[in-house]
Amino acid sequence: MKVAIVGGGWAGMAAAVAASDAGHSVSVFEASRTLGGRARALQGTLPNGEPVTLDNGQHILIGAYTETLRLMRQVGVDPEANLLRLPLALPFVDGTGLQTPAYATHWPAPLDAIAAIATARGWSWGERFSLIRASLGWQWNGFRCEASLSVAQLCHALAPKVFHELIEPLCVSALNTPATHASATVFLRMLKDALFGIRGGSHLLLPTSDLTAIFPQAAAQRVTQMGGALHLGQRISQLRYEAPHWLLDGHAYDRIIWATSSSNSALALVECAQSAPEPIATSLRSWSATAAALRFEAIATVYAWSPTARLPHPMLALRPNAVEPAQFVFDRGQLDGTSGLLAFVVSASDGTADALEAAVLAQARSQLSALNLGALQVVQTVVEKRATFACTPALHRPPQQIAPGLLAAGDYVDGPYPATLEGAVRSGWAAGIDLGQAMDMPR
Repeated sequence: MKVAIVGGGWAGMAAAVAASDAGHSVSVFEASRTLGGRARALQGTLPNGEPVTLDNGQHILIGAYTETLRLMRQVGVDPEANLLRLPLALPFVDGTGLQTPAYATHWPAPLDAIAAIATARGWSWGERFSLIRASLGWQWNGFRCEASLSVAQLCHALAPKVFHELIEPLCVSALNTPATHASATVFLRMLKDALFGIRGGSHLLLPTSDLTAIFPQAAAQRVTQMGGALHLGQRISQLRYEAPHWLLDGHAYDRIIWATSSSNSALALVECAQSAPEPIATSLRSWSATAAALRFEAIATVYAWSPTARLPHPMLALRPNAVEPAQFVFDRGQLDGTSGLLAFVVSASDGTADALEAAVLAQARSQLSALNLGALQVVQTVVEKRATFACTPALHRPPQQIAPGLLAAGDYVDGPYPATLEGAVRSGWAAGIDLGQAMDMPR
């Protein structure tokens, strides 16, 4: 079939690879000049004048992202060469926090995670046991709970220190939603796959190459090698239904996968519905209403540099509070070799970029003073205001099928995962392989 994919993010490129490998004729349309969507490379300059490749947000992958890792290998990217694999560890600068012992690094799940919990520094035995007891209870219940529960409600019996130093940062990093408002159902699914799934599922995978290079760029090369076409800097201005085809700016396709943001998708489909026949128009309006109802959370990454800045680990956990917002800091020198560059991540962020920069620099001086980082200077602050949907309890997400012959792909599409790279890749792959089973268009 002749297939168009609108959007060159991780979901769109996963769909493009799946469709190309299935033998379809694929055309990808991406409005920007860089592939990757909300996980892409961008260019910056250090205070010393040195050019540097950044990302539009510091990302963490985990070993449980099986589809992402599989697809990276399928397009010729070696995960071990492009991702720094670390055992589960959320250390603070003072040496406390969760850290998997060296002897347990290769233990099968969940023994490695249990070892990390049992040896967590700074926790009493009672605090450790509260987490082990809760984890075994979650496993006993099949990692299922009432859909209406929040993460905070799910974890109400945990010791406060464990909740604040482990559950809250895990929740906000995975779901980008505060624990008081985040879906316990989705959180449990993440815990099941990460801590109780495959061997190494809890490992942290930190990108050592830019986010465009570790998948979207390689995916594009594979698609073009398979005879597909890639159109960068080309924004689609009109989607129209003309039986038995969908038309993009007047060009007909047998199937279309719409892989842009939920808000962009909803706007385009509402406009298309104005001229579409029934029941196509009804399907478009129904899907758009569900997508438009999603709420969003922001993520900010503050890149700061000093010639002497270096962390004791590639990644440190921070203790956020009302005036110090960052949850994690990454040493890019230990990842991509950019010496002195730190990336502070503020999930579920609010406020202006200037305010975040000032707060993060103050937090670094306060919480990282023992490291003698030097005078940090802001390189660039990236604020993705609509980075992820708010992953709240009993959330209704739009389905993959929009209308006959028209599919959606994206981390917000109905599925078991929150707005993560794994969620995006799984959605895109599913859309790409389901093209043949998608409902035929009425004539």
